[in-house]
Amino acid sequence: MSTDLAPELDSVYVEQTVGRLEARIRARFPDRRLGDAAHALRTAVPQIHDAFEASKTRRRRVRWAARVTSVVLVLVAVAAIALALRDPVLRGTDSSVDWLPIAESTVNDLVFTAIAVFFLWALPERMERRTLLDLLHRLRSLAHVIDMHQLDKDPEQARAAYHPTAQSPARPILDAEQLHHYLDYCSELVSLIAKTAALCAERTSDAVVLGTVSEIETLAAQMSQKIWQKISLLPSHD
Repeated sequence: MSTDLAPELDSVYVEQTVGRLEARIRARFPDRRLGDAAHALRTAVPQIHDAFEASKTRRRRVRWAARVTSVVLVLVAVAAIALALRDPVLRGTDSSVDWLPIAESTVNDLVFTAIAVFFLWALPERMERRTLLDLLHRLRSLAHVIDMHQLDKDPEQARAAYHPTAQSPARPILDAEQLHHYLDYCSELVSLIAKTAALCAERTSDAVVLGTVSEIETLAAQMSQKIWQKISLLPSHD
């Protein structure tokens, strides 16, 4: 009985989607810096893919080296313990107290060898975690940059009765239709940030990485909800 594999998120399609969104933003708002944020996201997607491939190769080499080193450490520890026990076993000891330093040395060798082996076996996974967390940190920062773009976009600015103050933004005020498109683009961008973060979750089972991806997805959902609350307050522009 055959089972269908679950579909995976493809970085190529994510990059193409972000590229189309960037083109839409630059076509409608050529003088706004929101297009630069979209460009930053578009360039981040292939970087994540390339980092995965480089990390995979590096992790394979490190894993092989770690396994060989672990075997060598175990053999050295066994040899050291055997040498330490050879004379007492073959020649005997004058008192049972003489076994105390031997036992202490043996336990220390076993403990330190176990710690070293554990560190070496976990090293490839820790390297992968560090790479993915660095990428996710960049995505989180980009999400906050996009949030700053929409932060001063007040639906009240699109109302006919709106009167700017001396502290109102100096840039040209967007009308209701332009604000709707601008905020919609911001919502799409933060959603695509969540999709880009999900690319990291496709290739690892590390609990820390998966938890960080979940945090970014939650952050993106909260930002998108806040943006759509603004959109719902816009006056009709039909």
